[in-house]
Amino acid sequence: MERKGIITMRGKPMTLLGSDLPVGAKAPGFIALDKDLQEVKLSDYTGKIKVISVTPSLDTPVCDLQARRFNHEASLLPSDIVVLNISMDLPFAIARFCTVAGIEKVVALSDHRTGSFGEAYGVLIKELRLLARSVFILDKEDVVRYREIVPEQGNHPDYELALKALANLTGVAKAA
Repeated sequence: MERKGIITMRGKPMTLLGSDLPVGAKAPGFIALDKDLQEVKLSDYTGKIKVISVTPSLDTPVCDLQARRFNHEASLLPSDIVVLNISMDLPFAIARFCTVAGIEKVVALSDHRTGSFGEAYGVLIKELRLLARSVFILDKEDVVRYREIVPEQGNHPDYELALKALANLTGVAKAA
């Protein structure tokens, strides 16, 4: 399924592939690769709240800052919440980025092999084969409780709104 009019990249309209995944929907499974080339599935985090930070490429300034911000926030969260960063970056690039940036609390994953996350969550950019900058929060039963697809890909997500949604879901005070 192709969806137009949702995002732009540097002002140019882009097409998203995959179905719209609204708040309240059951989140679909996916398979991605970690920085060690190991398969990771959504089901690996059963029973945890999942914050999924989606970035086009960790090699860009906004994506770098997004990963660092969520890494900081993850360090303040209880152990029943996992923060994932998913991009189309190769696992080798993800490993290098995480080492250099000190990303230790976020699980960085690559969707480059099959794009299963991007298509399942409706954030695969057809023209670029990158993922659209977005944030999803899934509850312990994998129901989507928050979703933001950033309209202009060069902009940051609304961190405060995402953290407020997480706090409302968990009852844990909003991180700093």
